[in-house]
Formats: sequence, C-alpha cells, structure tokens
Amino acid sequence: MPWRFGAFPEYVPVAERRAKALAQARKLEKRGRKLAPVVLDGKRIASSFWGKAWCGNLESYSDFANRLPRGRTYVRNGSVIDLRIAEGRVDALVAGTSLYEVRIEIVKLSKSHAKRLTKQCRGQIDSAVALLQGQVPQSLLDAFADRGSGLFPAPKEIDLFCSCPDAAVMCKHVAAVLYGVGARFDKAPETFFTLRSLKLDDLVAKSVPQRQRRQEIPDSSLESIFGIELDRRR
Repeated sequence: MPWRFGAFPEYVPVAERRAKALAQARKLEKRGRKLAPVVLDGKRIASSFWGKAWCGNLESYSDFANRLPRGRTYVRNGSVIDLRIAEGRVDALVAGTSLYEVRIEIVKLSKSHAKRLTKQCRGQIDSAVALLQGQVPQSLLDAFADRGSGLFPAPKEIDLFCSCPDAAVMCKHVAAVLYGVGARFDKAPETFFTLRSLKLDDLVAKSVPQRQRRQEIPDSSLESIFGIELDRRR
C-alpha cells in the first residue's frame, strides 16, 4: 500500500481488498486446489453441541476471549474461504487485505487422558450417530466439555500462525479460523474426533455393555425352539 508523505496510507475500501483476495483464491482453484469455505446458516456461528462447545471453550479463557471477537465478523462475511481439518492440525485461507494462510496445531491427547475418557463412555453411548449428534447423557457431555479433563484443548495446547503482518499471536484471521472450526463441526462433527486424534468407532465399541453383545445360542436351546435333534458327531 503506497504512503503519501506526511499522511496516512491511502485508504482502500474493504470490498476492493476482499475482491483482490478472492481473485487470488480463484487463481488457486484454476491450479487445481479445491477450496472448502466456511459457510454459515444465518448469523449463528455454531448450533450443535460440538460446535458450541468448541467456541465456548475458547471464549472461556481470558487469553483468547479479548481477541476472538475480531474474528466473528470475518467468519460471518465468508472470509474463511478454505478450511481443512486433519489430525492435530487445521489449515485455512482467509481473505483480508490479501489472502493469508493460517495454521493451527493442537497437542494430541495423551494415552492416559484418552483412556480415561473412553472408560467414562462405557455403557452410555448407543451409536456413533448419537455421539456425533451430542445425544448422550448430560453427565457425559459435561465430562467432554470439562476444562480440566475434557476433550477440548487449553490455550497452552494450541499453536497459532498467520502469514499476515499483524504482530499479535491471535490476529483477526486466526480468530476467524478458530470460529470457522466450530462452524465446521456443525456440518461435519466427525472432524472434531479427527482433530483430536480419537477413533470414533473405538469410543462407541467400548461403550456397548457386555449384556448387549451377541451371544451364541447353545445347541440344547435350538433343539427346544425348533423341535429338532442336532447331530453332535463332530
């Protein structure tokens, strides 16, 4: 942005800056990169248990609470034009004055931590669908959201990076991506477990009570049920 001697930098309208950033994004698409933008349904950023709990957890920490609001407008106006979630990592592109790259890395849950939570799930989850929809006992939801022993990361477990020139660790682009992650959990809650490096099937399988597991019917019962005599010469 050019400087004029003795004056502030020349003002460039937000719409013009955004248009330039989006033009950069279109160039990436032409090169074969398929973008996965964050698109909100209405003004609410998140409405599911996993999305709201993610955002609520971040906002509960004073280190984040004062800086996160800067990102709400960005995520609401569609500035997060690409967001990808992998194990322990989020990569995103945000349209600002330019097109900025954001990376968020999250420390993996320890084995003992994961084992403790898995034990808490035992006998309380009917299916993977129920877990993804947050349709499990409230005591279990409270355990998941507990700041000290739950599934959601604390600030010290999160590393933030943005390619913008802002000196703040959490700039508005990073804040927008953090909210974008919560919005993505609404549409794809399974990505929460991907991010936290947890196997969803393991949690559900280990939660099935012993009495519900399939048991083999003894030969004597089969004979009485069907009125037949089985050949036991084997």
